[in-house]
Amino acid sequence: MLPSSQPAQSNREPGSVPSAADTEDLTRVVWGTNVSLSESMASFSNFIRSFKVKYRVAFDREKGIAVPAMATPQEGERLLYEELLRKMRITGHTNLNLDMVNLQAFPPTRKLHSQLIKYPQEIIPVMDQVLKDLMIAVAEEDASNGMEGMVGDEGEEEINEIQGKVYKIRPWGGDPCNMRDLNPTDTDKLVTIKGLVIRATPVIPDMKTAFFRCLNCSHTVQVEIDRGRIEEPGRCPRDVCSGVGTMSLVHNRSEFADRQIIRLQETPDAVPDGQTPHTVSLCVYDELVDVSKPGDRLAVTGIFRSVPVRVNPRQRTIRSLFKTYIDVVHVKRGSSQRMGYDKSTRTGTGEGEESAAARSKSEEMEKKLLELSKRPDIYDVLARSLAPSIWEMDDVKKGILLQLFGGTNKSIARGGGGGGPRYRGDINVLLVGDPGTSKSQILQYVHKIAPRGVYTSGKGSSAVGLTAYVTRDPDSKQLVLESGALVLSDGGVCCIDEFDKMSHATRSVLHEVMEQQTVSIAKAGIITTLNARTSILAAANPIGSRYDRNQSLPRNLDLPPTLISRFDLLYLVLDRIDEASDRRLAEHLVSLYLEDNPVTAGVDIIPMEQLSAYITYARSKISPTISEAAADALVTAYVALRRLGEDPRASEKTITATTRQLESLIRLSEAHARMRFSPVVEAEDVKESNRLMRDAIHTSAMDPTTGRIDMSLLNTGVGANQRRLRGDLGKEVMTMLNGPVGKKGMKWADALAAINEQSSISVDSAEFGEVIRALEMEGQVKVIGERDRRVIKRISMD
Repeated sequence: MLPSSQPAQSNREPGSVPSAADTEDLTRVVWGTNVSLSESMASFSNFIRSFKVKYRVAFDREKGIAVPAMATPQEGERLLYEELLRKMRITGHTNLNLDMVNLQAFPPTRKLHSQLIKYPQEIIPVMDQVLKDLMIAVAEEDASNGMEGMVGDEGEEEINEIQGKVYKIRPWGGDPCNMRDLNPTDTDKLVTIKGLVIRATPVIPDMKTAFFRCLNCSHTVQVEIDRGRIEEPGRCPRDVCSGVGTMSLVHNRSEFADRQIIRLQETPDAVPDGQTPHTVSLCVYDELVDVSKPGDRLAVTGIFRSVPVRVNPRQRTIRSLFKTYIDVVHVKRGSSQRMGYDKSTRTGTGEGEESAAARSKSEEMEKKLLELSKRPDIYDVLARSLAPSIWEMDDVKKGILLQLFGGTNKSIARGGGGGGPRYRGDINVLLVGDPGTSKSQILQYVHKIAPRGVYTSGKGSSAVGLTAYVTRDPDSKQLVLESGALVLSDGGVCCIDEFDKMSHATRSVLHEVMEQQTVSIAKAGIITTLNARTSILAAANPIGSRYDRNQSLPRNLDLPPTLISRFDLLYLVLDRIDEASDRRLAEHLVSLYLEDNPVTAGVDIIPMEQLSAYITYARSKISPTISEAAADALVTAYVALRRLGEDPRASEKTITATTRQLESLIRLSEAHARMRFSPVVEAEDVKESNRLMRDAIHTSAMDPTTGRIDMSLLNTGVGANQRRLRGDLGKEVMTMLNGPVGKKGMKWADALAAINEQSSISVDSAEFGEVIRALEMEGQVKVIGERDRRVIKRISMD
């Protein structure tokens, strides 16, 4: 639909020649309608010049939206868009993000708002032209008024620079519709949809102007691309030559624009019951290319288009089925309730243009956050605000809060391995405990506010679903790599529920992700390493669903010790019976059902939007460095942790901390400093992280038989005390086999019974089996027979 000239008023008879007076009445309108383009230009120009903040405030109040009161009456009289034009000139930006709600709020442009939605192909270019004219007009006014930086030659140079630029309006803020509700009636209209990016193609060159040269006479001609098609000249336009079929395309003289195709999928919360998520293709151009990555949540505004599909590229026949896509004009990343992603995980990507209105709003929020950070009890307030509907569990909430802030990612320039090692800043947390202790609720809450978060359950996840899988691209028919959950949550938090019910193959994938933060792939000829810089928050149930306090953690948990040791914080969430706390918990739960008003014991909590904004600000703006005092405190804390294993009664020392615990201490200290908006890690941050670490170790690495901390339990699954007992047990078995009874061998059951008679501690069959297996591997005994008929025989050395 191209703008065309139609007579606005004409009383001529059909077939008569238009007179000069009639020609003056001709106005440019949108094809097939009576929408005048000159009227639209005048209306939009008036809007940019006259729109004040008070119009939007009044409109929001009419709609019942809570609006903060303005500090002064002058604030409402601000000419918002004139200020934005000046800011664009100073910063050199060429895109103006236009909130369509402002068009509705300004009474003279309500008609223009509906025209923009119905005829975006014609109205947006008109707005672009008005924007450029106004940029020049405002610059000339500022030059004549003698504004700083616009006087004399400086002003002329600025105006000349503006005339050479291309300015674009990027409308946004329409009512979002679900992508499955897009109908043929929406074709060529402006629509807004939300979704999750699952795939983004590399940058594709999109030809804008084709350059042809005649092979006979070297005459050149440029051809504009019309609706994606090149009208190739059939013959040379020069009368002297007029060669047929001699025009050839010169690629390096043609003009191209950047183009990218993105697949957007419905977010899990928007999918109706029993349905699979829908996907839609997006075409993004120029500045919007590479703004979003797979895993980002977007609100996209664009023109809904449909194109016919050819049966065969060499034939003109087309199918009755049309292919639909969205030509994107604006991309908004994330939402107000979610934290921003970790910017240190993005290198060299375009950060979409941010409107000055959004910047001024963020400046107000920044002031609030800085005031909030100065509160002495900010740590407790933030911990309470995290999942306020969940009763108590203060230490668990504090650990998860520090996980959301995270440490700083560091690359050491000087070091081994050509460029030095890269230290991760992400903190991993594991919750283990009895059923009904709100583990899954905490995971769901964190998933709601975490950036690029992926929520998955153990049994429903496969190894390729977590890492990456190879599929055939429907358009190019090439084998491509699709990102899994861990790669999609790069720079965010991956929540894994039912961690203990994962298959062994799926869990083995996590070893590399949790320490190296990469995923190595070798599939279908694609050999690569993908980034998975994600924090993992996992929840697991013990064997038999109930935690046995008489057994160590690895015995309670069906997980390999190597995986357990990779978690920075490991919390036991146990269901203890205590009448007073049970009564308070029951009252809290019942109050939630009655009024949906969690009782917070009269203390204040921060709303979710403000909490996510606080964490986002800390993650993006603050990278704390370790002070001398903090470095000394870290060393002291680590040495004290190691000293816990010293026992004057035992010759062998138990390992109570490894270098992994030291690195965890550093990460937690950095996160605590970030939480205070402090650029430096102080000794108090180390003190709190040390307390959290000790509490977590006391519950998880405690040997129930000795009551002492033994890190070997987590690292190898066997504690030092257990190893010593196994050694004594092995010696006793060998003594029995060397005696008169065991010369011909002993039955398995008889040997176990004899050991239990002699021992003051009962030995279970699993432990006895481990001891015999160890003796067998050493070549001292051999086991003959199966199950109940098993006989243990000593191997003679002579």
